[in-house]
Amino acid sequence: MQTCINHLINANDLTTEMVQQEVEFLQKTLENLRINGTISNDSYLDAGAVEGGLSMLANLMELGVSSDEVNDHLRQLHERAGRIDEAHPTLGPSVAARR
Repeated sequence: MQTCINHLINANDLTTEMVQQEVEFLQKTLENLRINGTISNDSYLDAGAVEGGLSMLANLMELGVSSDEVNDHLRQLHERAGRIDEAHPTLGPSVAARR
């Protein structure tokens, strides 16, 4: 899951559209991985925390929050994604393989 956040952190001139595209990618990918049995329901639910955090970030960006707030939110999501990756070691690679 950290690769999803890294993708955004490393982007030049991060936009709301980029974050929304990542949310859509996660929605589709996680659903397909769960249906196919590649990831467990627990992995799917935990990954939803990152998806939801990115959705909230997109909304905050639309409201015009400062770049410092955006970066702080991304940092927090990166930490959360790291904990999820530790708890579900196959989740991150499975999501990254769908890119």
